[in-house]
Amino acid sequence: MKFQAACAFALVALATLVAVDVHAMDYPERNITVVVPFPPGGASDVTARLTSIKLSERIGKSVIIENRGGANGGLGAAGVKSATPDGYTLLIGSIGVYAINPGLYKNLKYDPLKDFDLLSLLVRTPNVLVTSPDFPISTATELIAHLKKNPNQVTFASSGIGSSDHLTAALFWQRTGTTGVHVPYKGGGPAINDLMGGHANASFQNLGAVAQHIRAGKLKALAVTGEKRAAALPDVPTTAEAGIGDLVVYSWQAAAAPKGLPADVRAKLESEIAAAINSPDATKQFNDIGFDVVASNGTQFTEFLAAETQRWKKVIEAGNIVAE
Repeated sequence: MKFQAACAFALVALATLVAVDVHAMDYPERNITVVVPFPPGGASDVTARLTSIKLSERIGKSVIIENRGGANGGLGAAGVKSATPDGYTLLIGSIGVYAINPGLYKNLKYDPLKDFDLLSLLVRTPNVLVTSPDFPISTATELIAHLKKNPNQVTFASSGIGSSDHLTAALFWQRTGTTGVHVPYKGGGPAINDLMGGHANASFQNLGAVAQHIRAGKLKALAVTGEKRAAALPDVPTTAEAGIGDLVVYSWQAAAAPKGLPADVRAKLESEIAAAINSPDATKQFNDIGFDVVASNGTQFTEFLAAETQRWKKVIEAGNIVAE
C-alpha cells in the first residue's frame, strides 16, 4: 500500500510539472492588452506603444493598447487590479501611478505594492530645471538666491497637482529652503507653452519634453536632476554640480500585471519585456525621445518602488500637498 501511495504521489507531481511546462510553452495563446491609464500621446502611452511593438514581434501575438484615463492614472490602474491574473492584461504607467498616488490620495482604489505583480521598471528620464527665455536668471545658484530674496514671487508651472514636475519643484524648495508659486496646468504641453511665452517663470520638465526647445533657445536650462549630465544637454550641470543636495530625480515608466500570475508566465513576461526594450532599435528610439532603458526585473522594481513610494510620501507631507 505504501508503494502504491508513493507511486500515486509521484504521478501527481509529474503531472503538475508537465502542466507547468505546457503552460509555459503555450503562453501566450491569444493577444495581450496593455492598459495605459492616461489619454494617448503622453509619456506612458509612447512607452507602451514602443514596448508593445517589440514585445509583439518576440511573442508572435498582437499587443493591444487600451487607454483608460482618469484620476491621475488611478482609474486604469484600479481596473487592471481587478483583471484576471493570467498574463493577458498588463499595466504600463508612470511614477505618478505607482509611487506618487499612494501618498497623494487618501482613498486610492489600489495599492501598487500589494495588488500587482511588478514586472519591470522600463525606462527613466531626468527632469530639467528650465526658465522662460526672458527670465533674468542664468544658473541654478542665481535662481536660489533670487527665490530667497523674493519668496513666493516666482511661478513654477507643472503638468498638474501631484505630477512628477510638481513634486520635483516641491522637493527643490524643501532642499534649498526657498518657496515659489505652484501653477498647475492640465498637462505638460500647456505648461511648457506658457513657459516659452513668458507667462510662467520656471519649471521642472521631463528631458524629452523640453530638450528641443532648449536647443532652439525657447527655454533656458539651469540644471538636470540626473545622476550625471544628460547626453542630450552636455553643457547643462546636474543639480549636484549646482550645489543642491539630494535632488536626483527621474520620471519613469513601468510595467505590472494583476497580482497572482502563474510563476512561469511572470518569468516569461519579465524576460520577454526586457529583451524587447533592450533591442538596439528600441533602445535607440527611447534614447531619441530622452529616455534611458532600465529593463529591471520584478524583484528589482519592487525594491525600487518601495523606496520611491516612501520618498514621495515624505515630500507630499512636508509640502502639505493635497489632490484636487
